[in-house]
Amino acid sequence: MVVTELPVPATISPARTRGAILPGVVRSEWTKLRTVRSTYWTLFAAAVATIGLSAILCAVYIAQYSHVSASDKATFNPASFSLTGGYLAQLAIAVLGVLVITSEYSSGMIRSTFAAVPRRLTVLAAKAMVFVGVTLVVTTAAALVAFLVGQMILSSKGVGVSLGSPGALRSVFGTGLYLAVLGLLALSLGTIIRKTAGGIAAVFGLIFVLPIIGGLLPSSMNAIQEYFPSAAGQALIYGSRHGVTALSPWVGFGVFAAYGVVALVLASLSLVRRDA
Repeated sequence: MVVTELPVPATISPARTRGAILPGVVRSEWTKLRTVRSTYWTLFAAAVATIGLSAILCAVYIAQYSHVSASDKATFNPASFSLTGGYLAQLAIAVLGVLVITSEYSSGMIRSTFAAVPRRLTVLAAKAMVFVGVTLVVTTAAALVAFLVGQMILSSKGVGVSLGSPGALRSVFGTGLYLAVLGLLALSLGTIIRKTAGGIAAVFGLIFVLPIIGGLLPSSMNAIQEYFPSAAGQALIYGSRHGVTALSPWVGFGVFAAYGVVALVLASLSLVRRDA
């Protein structure tokens, strides 16, 4: 993915912003984020994956409905199933989260940013606020559309549910919250590692590879897997699922949010202790 950066906006020139406050830096980071074409394409890919894949899976389920066993029908969760596309959207959000910071390091633009705003933690806070906010809005909207489209398809067999059904609203907003925290985690790891390839590899390892390794552990260690980032965070979307996590939705999300906070703290320490 090719990322092009524009010069730091004049609104944060060194002469005027030695004492820059957070709102001004937030505006600058918003300008940088929205003037990079890859931002639009990556968020578009995340939205398409959330809506498109979810719709396809719902259509496949309905096509095979007559062959689904009674036990599977009894445990089927139409709300969370219509949001399965969010799993693929993780790829796009993770990549973009890393690129938000590593693209500036690779181009050398980060030195200009810190020259304009010497308060490095203010810069990191602004990047996190802008990226997490944008991710939350886009992915929540995509999740809502995916849910409505999915339930329209599932309703052809009478298995669809409304947004007011138990757990449905939590699953929809949970998808946005999960992907937003994932974006924060990716941004933090990108800040620590500073290399695009390394940052992406680290996020993918935590979210996709770690659960595979966990599946190879003895059954006596299954409880450990409940606290893996992806399993804990997705409890908010899918609820407690035997074999994946026994954590309640909000407890699981709290564990996942803790990963994001810890990563952000480590990123902050790295940012102030290392040269740009």
